[in-house]
Amino acid sequence: MSSISKQNMRASLNEREGFQVWWRLLRPHTLTAAFVPVFIGTMLAATEQSIDGWLFAAMLIASILIQAATNMFNEYYDYVRGLDNENSVGIGGTIVRDGVKPKTVRLLALTFFGAAALLGVFICIASSWWIAVIGLISMLFGYLYTGGPLPIAYTPFGEVTAGFFMGTVIIGISYYIQTLIITWEVVLVSLPAAIFIGAILLANNIRDRVGDAENGRRTLAILFGHVGSIRFLSILFISAYAITIGLIIFDVLPFWSLITLLSVKKAWQAVQGFINKKEPLEMMPAMKATAQTNTFYGLLLGLSLVLHLLFPIG
Repeated sequence: MSSISKQNMRASLNEREGFQVWWRLLRPHTLTAAFVPVFIGTMLAATEQSIDGWLFAAMLIASILIQAATNMFNEYYDYVRGLDNENSVGIGGTIVRDGVKPKTVRLLALTFFGAAALLGVFICIASSWWIAVIGLISMLFGYLYTGGPLPIAYTPFGEVTAGFFMGTVIIGISYYIQTLIITWEVVLVSLPAAIFIGAILLANNIRDRVGDAENGRRTLAILFGHVGSIRFLSILFISAYAITIGLIIFDVLPFWSLITLLSVKKAWQAVQGFINKKEPLEMMPAMKATAQTNTFYGLLLGLSLVLHLLFPIG
């Protein structure tokens, strides 16, 4: 691609040089998927006892580092396999448009994993060394998501894997390190968050469906087709909210958690944003709305737990 074409793509994506190159590499719009589960798990623990601020901070930073490293491995391996080019949207573009060396991206990813591991040692010392086993497994799957001989991201299991590890597992760990116990209620509360995280991956794959199919991927979006994928995205949103309402009815979540329904508007915008759209750039607002749904839901759920502590109802 010519430098003029690159500049046109940068302008379309509002990409800038300098520090923003490295900021884009982190894919900051995905980092809320790392913050939300830690926040939910910690607030669940706070409803039962006081929380350790240092453990919360360590878990939050480690989770963000792992998510950022996973994004970098994604950038690196998609480039190595020839899946990303100058026209690709939804990527950092640091390799294909900004000229950052692939080895540099891989080294940064490994460095972030190393930093997360050091924080994991602190968390284990303060809680349990079983966390180290779970953490290592999580980092392994973060690598295997786009690395290894059969990347998970190229199969129909990407959404489930991301939802489980970035949702249920992180919420469970965040709760456990504060309380040293785990309950079925915590697992149930994690389900909507896991679904929303899976929805982010589905939205990403809807946008990239045509290009992914040409490069041999077999994601859910490819198997369902464009219209079917939008319907499935709708089902995921409806399921997440239905589970939340059910948990409120059965007193697993407090009455205050009804405020999570305020995020429904963003979910609606996400679904509508994909309808009758064909080009990846046209679908970017819908993908952002999907990520925002996850963020708003998670923040509102955490806030509802705080409100329950301050103003218990029922």
